[in-house]
Amino acid sequence: MKVLSRYLLVHFSRILALCAAAFIGIYLLIDFFEKVDDFIDHKASAWDYLTYLLNSIPFIFVQILPLAILTAVVLTLGGLGRTNEVTAMRACGISLWKIVQPLMALALVLSFTLLLLNEFVIPWNAKQLNRLLEYKLKGKQQLQLTRQEIWYRNGRRIINIALASPQKKSLEGITIFTFDEQQDLVARTTARQAFFSAGSWQSQEVIKRTFAPATGDLIQTEVLSSQALQLERDPEDFFTREDINSELNFRQLSELARKLEAEGYDATHQRVDMHNRLAAPFTCLIMGFLGVPFALQKGRKGNIALGIGISLAIGIVYFIIQSLVTAFGYSSALPPIFAAWTANFIFLLSAVWLLLNVRE
Repeated sequence: MKVLSRYLLVHFSRILALCAAAFIGIYLLIDFFEKVDDFIDHKASAWDYLTYLLNSIPFIFVQILPLAILTAVVLTLGGLGRTNEVTAMRACGISLWKIVQPLMALALVLSFTLLLLNEFVIPWNAKQLNRLLEYKLKGKQQLQLTRQEIWYRNGRRIINIALASPQKKSLEGITIFTFDEQQDLVARTTARQAFFSAGSWQSQEVIKRTFAPATGDLIQTEVLSSQALQLERDPEDFFTREDINSELNFRQLSELARKLEAEGYDATHQRVDMHNRLAAPFTCLIMGFLGVPFALQKGRKGNIALGIGISLAIGIVYFIIQSLVTAFGYSSALPPIFAAWTANFIFLLSAVWLLLNVRE
């Protein structure tokens, strides 16, 4: 069995490497042509192109690996079925599980590899890509963040926002520090929440405190029932900040969620992304199991084009379901852990049911 396992692993690894390289190349090509105008318009240097390439490949790899494993399993077992090698193995008394065991073991190893990449490598790649594409090439003013909090300067004011939700067009935990020409604090305005309406940020229960420039003593406290906040930003300016979760690993997302909840803010988005950090890598193993029955049921009637077509169709269905349940999680219609694991659970049950229907 060691010789057979080695043979299957070598055959599978070659096809997996080809599939992964092909998917990365296609993904990178499409993505680059969408962004090439920004590179050209801002006269990007050779180092910018290299930075984009080096940081995109790991980021793309973790996204396409489950689909590559699915395709590789279908092509590997389908190819062995067309040459009657699977039939020969079964005739020798080797069970279906013994045949696919080396492939599933490698899929499990790759799942843990993705888990480590998501924790230690991909957040750093995402940060470098965001810095390159959003700030250096598009020329946007970079917003400084500390644990998701947004800080930026506007004239003599420094504005701090605890949480931005661009899709809801809302901000939470707004604090505006106003300074005079000598950089002495003269006022501090706080608002718990603000919504973008009619071209401005409207807030309820605004508290404005005025200080003496020389001593810093509190002079006046004014409570306003409603006021328009001059933040000099549109909701679109905070869209990249909503994607900041891609720059955080599981541990950082967990800490951020606890911090936001302790301060009374909604951390559903962070909780969903946190659980996705654990659920996404194990899609590799599930896709591996799912590819086995499709490959064996086609047998000698299958071909490469059909195998790739089946794999892409399954990948599209998985992406649709995962996107749907994740959206339900973001809107609090599903608990975060269910939003992250539901698609995996559905496809795992489908794989088990199909495997049970494969004739020995």
